Amino acid sequence: MNILLITADQQRADCFGFEGRRVHTPHLDLLAARGTRFAACITPNVVCMPARASMLTGLLPLTHGTHDNGIDLDEAVGEAGWAGTLARAGWHTAFIGKAHFSSNHSAHATGRCENLKSAASFGDDWCGPYMGFTQVELVQLGHNHWLPDRPPGGMHYERWYHGDRLSDLKDALYRRHLGAPTNAAQTHDSALPQAWHNSEWVGNRTVELLRAQGRERRARGGSAARPFAAWVSFADPHHPFDAPAPWCWMHRPEDVDLPPQRTRDLERRPWWHRAALENTPQGGDRQVRESYSRIGPQNDAQLRRIIANTYGMVSLVDHQVGRILAALHDEGLADDTLVVYTADHGDWLGDHGLVLKGPMFYEGLLRVGLILRGPGVPAGRVVTDPVSTIDLAATFGDYCGVPVTQASHSRSLRPLVEGRGSRDHALTEWRLGPQRCGVALDLRGVRTREAKLTFEFGSRAGELYDLKQDPHEMHNLFDDPAARGLRDELMQRLLSRPQDFRDPLAQPVGPA
Repeated sequence: MNILLITADQQRADCFGFEGRRVHTPHLDLLAARGTRFAACITPNVVCMPARASMLTGLLPLTHGTHDNGIDLDEAVGEAGWAGTLARAGWHTAFIGKAHFSSNHSAHATGRCENLKSAASFGDDWCGPYMGFTQVELVQLGHNHWLPDRPPGGMHYERWYHGDRLSDLKDALYRRHLGAPTNAAQTHDSALPQAWHNSEWVGNRTVELLRAQGRERRARGGSAARPFAAWVSFADPHHPFDAPAPWCWMHRPEDVDLPPQRTRDLERRPWWHRAALENTPQGGDRQVRESYSRIGPQNDAQLRRIIANTYGMVSLVDHQVGRILAALHDEGLADDTLVVYTADHGDWLGDHGLVLKGPMFYEGLLRVGLILRGPGVPAGRVVTDPVSTIDLAATFGDYCGVPVTQASHSRSLRPLVEGRGSRDHALTEWRLGPQRCGVALDLRGVRTREAKLTFEFGSRAGELYDLKQDPHEMHNLFDDPAARGLRDELMQRLLSRPQDFRDPLAQPVGPA
């Protein structure tokens, strides 16, 4: 069995055509129609690095140690994840795109390939190994708020981007705004041609990887070819909202769907909601956290521009997925490959008057899409049991017949795909310091099929939503006596988490 994991960065679970939103995703819609999708999949953490580390290792963040952005994943723990396990069993393992297992920004060089201050020590011929992947082609940042770092910095995408000596032209085109000006936060229609965009580069490199696998398969007579396991990671639709032409024009702002509840109502929320939005971030990352990680209230016109541009970024990723799936078919690999599409986390995208992400575990941020297609995977099946992307490690081990022994918090999704068994809850957790939003929090959450509890262990405050009766999460039932039984049940589920916390936990070295 080959494994092809495709991920987006910051794509909500409802930002697919099959979910009913007005976003153009024909290839992902077809992937879901020909496979099985999980309608209640959550992320083990709502920011990039912890979520990705959990997907790789099969461990919750307080156990693998990367409990917030800016904390490098222990390389020994990373190498014991599904990629390293399959590599040691004979698979060719590859990573293409944005990894984010290590911090990009830091006061001092960390020695990691993803670190801006360390990249120059990795030569142009370096291609791994890294975190269990034997072939590595990285997009170091991917979000053009920071333009691609120039050599000798940057990694594979950045060095390709600058390799034709057109750096000034490309950077100027990215900065150019197409069409009417917008005052929507972090939003512009970019003039950077698609051919130079990192989503196109990730698509191109993945197609070439599959062609190389096809050539090896034909040269070795099919069955003797070495199987592969690849993680293909797109950096969009993460902010800034800067889709290139023509994708920035694919969805008209007046046609997009706005969230039904898009007003900040902090007076009815737990204390940390207001604190996270209004407190001053501490430490040297303050400017980044205030100007990049926070977006103030947006009116409907601004929000329409943000959503339309986000949809454009999603559609560009969908286009690349179509190219990748076509190459998989053309190379004769589709019948032997488990294809998985998901994201690291979502985005509030206007829900409750919020945009981006933070310590408020609303569904738009917590829930992610998860689609599986491949041998033995039923077509058109929708699973509503609560699961997590942490389950991918055990799932890959199951389908490949190679157990990922480290992945103690991960459970294979294969029984649910095949209509066997059930799940009752999935867990998420985030311990963050005052560097991010000016307040230290120890948040843990549990989601069942019909309810969700978030508990802040420092203050013993919480929020509880009946998702069946209150899908837009308007009524916090945590202190409601009538919901005491539901709260107690979910607290028991939350406390069932194994007490295998890493001690001591490292602290962030930078904002990302």
